[in-house]
Amino acid sequence: MLPNKFSFVNEEFYAPKISPQQLDALLADGWRHFGTHFFRYNLGFYTGKIRPVIPLRIRLSDFSFSKSQRRILRKNQDLQTVIRSIEITPDKEILFNRHKRRFKRDAPFSIYDFLDSDAADTPCKALEICVFDDERLLAASFFDVGETATSSVYAIFSPEDGARSLGIFTMLIEIDFARARGKKFYYSGYAYEGNSFYDYKKRFRTLEQFDWRGNWKNFQVE
Repeated sequence: MLPNKFSFVNEEFYAPKISPQQLDALLADGWRHFGTHFFRYNLGFYTGKIRPVIPLRIRLSDFSFSKSQRRILRKNQDLQTVIRSIEITPDKEILFNRHKRRFKRDAPFSIYDFLDSDAADTPCKALEICVFDDERLLAASFFDVGETATSSVYAIFSPEDGARSLGIFTMLIEIDFARARGKKFYYSGYAYEGNSFYDYKKRFRTLEQFDWRGNWKNFQVE
């Protein structure tokens, strides 16, 4: 059900380069980006229905890991984690193609649907987290770094290792990276009102949601 007087937002632009301060401002106003394509929309189609879109972020000053999140960190402490500038390599493209088989609908075509070919610096500074079991790449996630915030872009992981919760694991590493560097916010992306594939983003403490009127408020548990 859509609220009365609900204003429709559907905007986009392209930018080859933005500053860390500009990234912070765009994220705070509900914008996302894949490569140089910036967009924001407050309504989306999911399972054949129009759903309100909820931009989410975590307020890092008061954040702490939940019991289940600490369990995920312990479960994966035997793995090797590397944080570095993004580089799209053949092993990441292979992992992407394995990962996308999880999607029952709207499966992405290419990793370049989400990342520029020079993703480390275009359109802003971005890093990757790579998770290895010895030399085998199990997961990779990509995130932007602003002046006061970081923002998740995309994550891929081995479907055969689902018991490790690697998608959540890389989010937790991204959050820890941001906290260690004194960032104020971690933007986890869009979710939908009601149940959806993206509900894992709603299961974090100190979560805030954008109201599409310029305000961030404490997330209202549905």
